[in-house]
Amino acid sequence: MKKILCATDGTSHGEKAVAFAARMASLEKVPLAICTVNVMSGGIRGPAVYAHSDREVSKLLTDAVAMAQSLGAKDVSAIELDAREVAASIVSYANREGFDHIVTGTGDPRGVKRLVLGSVAASVAASADCPVTVAR
Repeated sequence: MKKILCATDGTSHGEKAVAFAARMASLEKVPLAICTVNVMSGGIRGPAVYAHSDREVSKLLTDAVAMAQSLGAKDVSAIELDAREVAASIVSYANREGFDHIVTGTGDPRGVKRLVLGSVAASVAASADCPVTVAR
């Protein structure tokens, strides 16, 4: 294993994914990148509208990186992906950047615009070119 991508949305399910990915990165001694997808709507005839503000995304990623580091991950980075399709953007980023493992959560039923819905985890697992761990 060379590097791990962990997708999170800051929910308890996303936090479980970060914790699992951090432990895996620590044990394997590989870099960990934590991503979140800021879902975009609009933009066809008007301005693009994102689900979360830059401040919310920054806090989510800062908190996730701090959690991963506190659990022993040494080389941790963060990335915001802006996209309409959550699963496709995670898989595309993983392929483009050469990740060989993806970790995601099972989903949070509280909001459709959250990142790690059960259907997103299933889509990532079905379409990724590398192994996917769904943390519960």
